[in-house]
Amino acid sequence: MPQLDTSTWFMTMISSIITLFILFQLKLSAQDFPHPPMTKAMKTLNTKTPWEQKWTKTYLPLSLPLP
Repeated sequence: MPQLDTSTWFMTMISSIITLFILFQLKLSAQDFPHPPMTKAMKTLNTKTPWEQKWTKTYLPLSLPLP
């Protein structure tokens, strides 16, 4: 029974790995990845409320005068 010649397997495997790596890098470089989201400047809406036009004081129940 003849012996299997494995002397060329090392070069075959190394060249296959290098070729697959190069092909993978070429595929990845051709991809168009989305850009990271940018922060958007938000405008604040100023709404007029009735309590902003006059000065009001909030009284605590314990600070009221005794009857």
